[in-house]
Amino acid sequence: MPMRITKVENQAGVTRRLKVEGTLTLTEAELLEGLCNELCEQSESCISIDVANITFLDSESASVLCRLKRRGVSLEGLDLFVRKVVELAEQPGNA
Repeated sequence: MPMRITKVENQAGVTRRLKVEGTLTLTEAELLEGLCNELCEQSESCISIDVANITFLDSESASVLCRLKRRGVSLEGLDLFVRKVVELAEQPGNA
């Protein structure tokens, strides 16, 4: 399943969360990173990303998620596999 990103807006119409579904490879992760950077610049605080419906991610995309996390983006819905891949990417020398 290709990646799909859904913007979830609050009552004021401001995007506070992104829901990511499908396969996350480096190309898609960099697209996601650009969107997150743009949204964080538009508001006073960063957003959260719901990754509960990611069916696959590679180590390069996990590194991008780590970068986003370090910038203040919250990762929600991490299942055991995705959490482990992100944790491994966070280890020194892997990010």
